[in-house]
Amino acid sequence: MHPSPPFNAPAARRLREALGMAPGHVAYGLGAQYGLRITAETVAAWERGLALPTEYELTALAGVLWCAPGELLTAARSLREHRVSRELAPDELAARVGMATPAYLRMEESGRWRGNERQSAALSEALELTPADFVTATGREEELAELLRSAVTTRWQAYTRPVAKLVPLDRRQIQGVLERLHADYQALMVSTLSWGSTGTDRAGNSGEEGRAFLARIVPRFWETADPRE
Repeated sequence: MHPSPPFNAPAARRLREALGMAPGHVAYGLGAQYGLRITAETVAAWERGLALPTEYELTALAGVLWCAPGELLTAARSLREHRVSRELAPDELAARVGMATPAYLRMEESGRWRGNERQSAALSEALELTPADFVTATGREEELAELLRSAVTTRWQAYTRPVAKLVPLDRRQIQGVLERLHADYQALMVSTLSWGSTGTDRAGNSGEEGRAFLARIVPRFWETADPRE
């Protein structure tokens, strides 16, 4: 059984109220238009976050509320969540990617994408994924974090190729980002050590500041790659 989509309960209530509908009206629409036996109490429970609609129920609810399914979801992270928000069935997305449906579903369910470069590009296009979305949705974020932590604490040049295998960005851009992150981290560490030599307590904070920098290494990577992020 698939887990429920990441339902945005407050959004569902706002959309219903904007249409001047009561929970009972929504329940009636779900039954009349989609054959679902949903009570007004269930609709109210969805809106209060006490229950979650299934994927099909969410799609039907979007139809009744005259909105896209994505408007009823919190920020999508997984492949399945992005697919649902784009109103794509598994077989439709698999066809766009150039992959057999069972093979695609295995990746979606495992959270690990194993498509080739062409399939990855097609996936990003079909789901309208940003590079950051792609890395998160394909289960590569922690691997990227480990590479970035090593890059800023050692020789960043050695990590350009491994990072390029995970991130759909131009290699020259990746080089620039890694060099900048490395410089920022090293400057931070030199600064804290310099202050510590004057007898202040800043040296005691160097380890904490370094850990904080490394803890946010993935967001820093995307912010540096695109300052608008």
